[in-house]
Amino acid sequence: MKLRGFEIVTDYQEKNIQLPQRATHHAAGYDFEAAEDMVIPSIWKAGLIDGVKAIFDKENEKQLKPTLVSTGIKAYMGNDEYLQLTNRSSNPLKRFLVLTNGVGVIDSDYYNNPDNEGHIMFQFTNFGPKDLEIKKGERIGQGIFLPFLKADQDVTTNSRQGGFGSSNQ
Repeated sequence: MKLRGFEIVTDYQEKNIQLPQRATHHAAGYDFEAAEDMVIPSIWKAGLIDGVKAIFDKENEKQLKPTLVSTGIKAYMGNDEYLQLTNRSSNPLKRFLVLTNGVGVIDSDYYNNPDNEGHIMFQFTNFGPKDLEIKKGERIGQGIFLPFLKADQDVTTNSRQGGFGSSNQ
């Protein structure tokens, strides 16, 4: 019986993807790697004036959106568990790279969803002065399996219908 772990998403089976591993015996987090080369643009690249315009103009809003970095990985776990995605401590300090959502939450029902098979992606914003190149195989973040508790009055009204962000109303 499988309790929790990682698998490679079907589309990445032939792309030499490594399953997340802990770096040391006492590490809480499993290190995730980028599944492909990509560039995370600097938020300053468009310039301050264009950035301010993007706040008020839907057509320019795309310039301020985070970049999704693919891992090629999906995670399975118990129904009362989730996978917490966190940034590497060196990313903001050395590279000006932050997880845009602060902490990512991968619910157990995200696994094998019909939209993207449960593909885990990290969403980053680059606050540095230059675009940042991420190389395939580079460690980008960590995942920590955690239990969660439910309230006495717990009621759910929906079941997962899709992939990334699909439980948003």
